[in-house]
Amino acid sequence: MKKEVTKKVKRIDTEVDRSRMRRKDADTLKVKENVFDEPTLKTLYTLSNKGIVEAIGGSISTGKEANVFLAEGEDRDIAVKIYRMSSSTFRSMEDYILGDPRFRNIRHSKRDIIFAWTKKEQRNLVRAKEAGVLVPEPIVAERNILVMEFMGEDEVSYPQLKDIKLETETAREVYNTIINYINLLYNKANLVHGDLSEYNILIVPDTKEPVIIDMGQSVTKEHPRSRDFLIRDIENIVRYFKKYGINEEPQELYSAIRNKEEKTE
Repeated sequence: MKKEVTKKVKRIDTEVDRSRMRRKDADTLKVKENVFDEPTLKTLYTLSNKGIVEAIGGSISTGKEANVFLAEGEDRDIAVKIYRMSSSTFRSMEDYILGDPRFRNIRHSKRDIIFAWTKKEQRNLVRAKEAGVLVPEPIVAERNILVMEFMGEDEVSYPQLKDIKLETETAREVYNTIINYINLLYNKANLVHGDLSEYNILIVPDTKEPVIIDMGQSVTKEHPRSRDFLIRDIENIVRYFKKYGINEEPQELYSAIRNKEEKTE
């Protein structure tokens, strides 16, 4: 059975090559079998035929549930986020989705949860961008693959907040922008990020603008734990910026954001 599956994967890989998907690195599509399995290769094949993904490059990041790769689109670099079908544990994902009214009718199989999660991240990015938050622009979600704008330059992604040293004045500006983004997400996009920290905020080197990423777990305000997630996001940001001499009370920020919600109702 293993040999048969391997033959199928090789055949699909060949078809991907035939359909104009060049490979910058000879082993890119075989980096890990648990990333580029047969269903994922088929989906890449579909995206290639549509002209969305023309070349897969190197890895940008590896998370608990997904790998992100640099890729070439029709006229620009793009990011391809692949949620792993075989190796991820999705119990925590299920908790977020099952409390989200947008996904009441999904089945509880791992496959359905992964597909719903991918589509959920695309929708969250759309809503965040429309609310004025700087996020990667989503291009398409296909099964377990999310294609989006590449946030970086010259094939190098922007650094994470945790890896960049800010001047004190700049740190205050970045902090204010992030808090404003939390407010915009909550009061304009009807969303809470749910896992916001220095690890999923990128910084544009030239302008020092923060970019919010990893919004798969973001929930609507109707989620039963949305307020818990909101205060946790605020606490994480306040904690990180204390090293720059910024000392604010998370509860006060939380109340201010919640009060804005009440005024708009």
